[in-house]
Amino acid sequence: MSAHVIADDAEALAVAASLAAEFRPGASARDAGRRLPRAELDRMSASGLLAVTVPADHGGADVGARTLAEIFRLLATADASLAQIPQSHFAYVNVMRRQGTPEQREFFFAELLAGRRFGNAQSEAGTRHVQDIRTRLEPRPDGSYVLTGVKHYSTGALFADWIPVLARTGDDRLHVAYVPSGAPGLTVVDDWDGLGQRTTASGTVRLDGVPVPADRVLPHHLTFEGPQLHGALAQLLHAAIDTGIAAGALAEAAEFVRTKSRPWFESGVETAAEDPLLIQRFGELALCTKAAEALLSEAARSVDAARADLSDDTAAEASVAVAAAKVQAARAAVEVSSALFEVSGTRSAADSLNLHRHWRDARTHTLHDPARWKIQHIGRFVLNGTRPPRHGLL
Repeated sequence: MSAHVIADDAEALAVAASLAAEFRPGASARDAGRRLPRAELDRMSASGLLAVTVPADHGGADVGARTLAEIFRLLATADASLAQIPQSHFAYVNVMRRQGTPEQREFFFAELLAGRRFGNAQSEAGTRHVQDIRTRLEPRPDGSYVLTGVKHYSTGALFADWIPVLARTGDDRLHVAYVPSGAPGLTVVDDWDGLGQRTTASGTVRLDGVPVPADRVLPHHLTFEGPQLHGALAQLLHAAIDTGIAAGALAEAAEFVRTKSRPWFESGVETAAEDPLLIQRFGELALCTKAAEALLSEAARSVDAARADLSDDTAAEASVAVAAAKVQAARAAVEVSSALFEVSGTRSAADSLNLHRHWRDARTHTLHDPARWKIQHIGRFVLNGTRPPRHGLL
């Protein structure tokens, strides 16, 4: 595989905008037919967009968080499923940046620049909670390891060249094992049946005695022993996806009202777009969406600032800013995608139009982690100066 190498932030944003425009026309049909976006992901890989956070000293553009968040927002305005697939990819690029040895970074950054994709095998079902990871990484006499476990919600794994697997060793410490897609004992099952985000293929990964060389394992537990931005960056990208869903739904609603809706007879106007009550509602929805975009930009700025001067205080400020962005983005995505039908009228509910994909995507993606706990951490920080916990989900 070969890929273009993006030079800087400006080129990264231009490529993302171009790909979003390319992917938008087919998004509804992909969702309706659950046609997995392999060709589109190959285009994304070839464009170099998936390697934009590779450090400059390894040949990458090393773009900032503001650029990365905008990339995800742009992609999500076109196709929320397609935008979500590389979210874990970038999260685990970040793990490699922070915990990889020089040799590991050299190898994997070269893979990324060549267009290779990371997936994820992180979450598990049937455990006590999301942090209860039971997949085991057992050492062998020769220094290598064996992986055993079952993962769910493994977005990106079906399309990946490498699957980062979150597992615990005998001392219960978290590690990440980077497993090639064709490894013996590894099975990726396309059994995702969510009502939204239908083409993410967020299914099951089974690990039945998967051999892992020692140089493919990273000590992820070290990430949380000091100030870190792992959770803030991962959550920033989720917020960007939700913000993009809101913007995409608002744009489609406006287009529908301009071209297909009839005015209510009491309005006394010739077109639906002149209806003062619809104009008022679109103004409200635009404010909701713009608030999400503004908080997303501010959160990304905070992450960039913390990255430049990482401390407990700057990491906490970044996490709280991202939490605020995520809460508003989730609200905007659900409200705007639901209001699409309110402003567009009866015809918009036709299943053949598939306008409900925006709400289905919003309702599904915003379940990723509860906003109520983010609000708790924001309140504790503002009222008592309590820093958020270092658990990687904030």
